[in-house]
Amino acid sequence: MAELNQVAPGVTGVAGQRVPTVIADNVHLVYRIYGAGTSGSGSAVAALKRIVTRTEAPNVREVHAVKGVSFTAYRGEAIGLIGSNGSGKSTLLRAIAGLMPTNKGAIYTQGQPSLLGVNAALLNDLSGERNVALGCLAMGMHPDEVRKRTAEIIDFSGINERGDFGSLPMRTYSSGMSARLRFSIAAAKKHDVLLIDEALATGDARFRRRSEERVRELRAEAGTVFLVSHAIGTIRDTCERSIWLESGVIRMDGPTDEVVAAYHEYMKK
Repeated sequence: MAELNQVAPGVTGVAGQRVPTVIADNVHLVYRIYGAGTSGSGSAVAALKRIVTRTEAPNVREVHAVKGVSFTAYRGEAIGLIGSNGSGKSTLLRAIAGLMPTNKGAIYTQGQPSLLGVNAALLNDLSGERNVALGCLAMGMHPDEVRKRTAEIIDFSGINERGDFGSLPMRTYSSGMSARLRFSIAAAKKHDVLLIDEALATGDARFRRRSEERVRELRAEAGTVFLVSHAIGTIRDTCERSIWLESGVIRMDGPTDEVVAAYHEYMKK
């Protein structure tokens, strides 16, 4: 992944033109599954045995997850990524975030994308409040701002609605509470590009409404939001544009209502 303003000078900051934040140019992404189909072959013991005996891993399977994907995202857009399970949506988000190299093609970004997923790392032995502080500091917020905003972030997450969970270790939280806190931490900061992977699928209807409103605020603050969700209603409510990925290929890219209608027709077959 490269910085957009380094590799494509002159495309940003032109008066009256939309500002690109992410450009995907013929992107191919391939990952390997080691020991696929062989019981125990992917274990640490098996890996150590292969090192000692200098043998290759058996049954290495390559998965071509994304195949020749190209698009341009612009500042102020919220873009939904839809598609069947295994269509390459989460893999593409990881590549945009710089967590996975492209095998062919390139991804250019304006600023540093931030990936928010349901598996984002928080420390189970620390309290929710402490995790908020560490998460905000890791995003580059000043300690004074962190102290001022910790209570606000906890309130937004709603984890204290049924008790003082903010002071309890994360291991006492339900999966929904943990996911809501992850989103609340990430959404507390303005992002050039925010990548959300199923994080809005958790929580009650009230939290989902708050989350969707926060996504709209992030767009208004001149950011770009990508949202992966199987909750098509959330995509409709949040994103004016959607990209439909199927088997790693873009089937359609356009207004959300049109893309979702075509996707529903495809799923009926």
